[in-house]
Amino acid sequence: MTAARISVPVRLPGALRDLAGAGPVVRIDVPAGATVGDLLDALGRDLPALERRVRDESGALRPHVNVFVGTSNVRDLALLATPLIPGTEVYILPSVSGGGID
Repeated sequence: MTAARISVPVRLPGALRDLAGAGPVVRIDVPAGATVGDLLDALGRDLPALERRVRDESGALRPHVNVFVGTSNVRDLALLATPLIPGTEVYILPSVSGGGID
């Protein structure tokens, strides 16, 4: 018998879409009970150029990238150990910063 799997929609901003040659939403299949880290491992197998922009060489999230599970930033949860709940979308977004207006 095969272990249950879930298909997680991952929403990408334009810059990452272009880099990965992907559309605005990439569906990644992971085992039920998977974490954000498991999802990023699977993303790295499917779209390695994208995964390198999201995680550094040690596997940690890059400081300028935010990953949301639903409306919650994983930095406010359990980071890569954040569980994926079936039916929840994941968003990968670069941090937005800039100078003030003079």
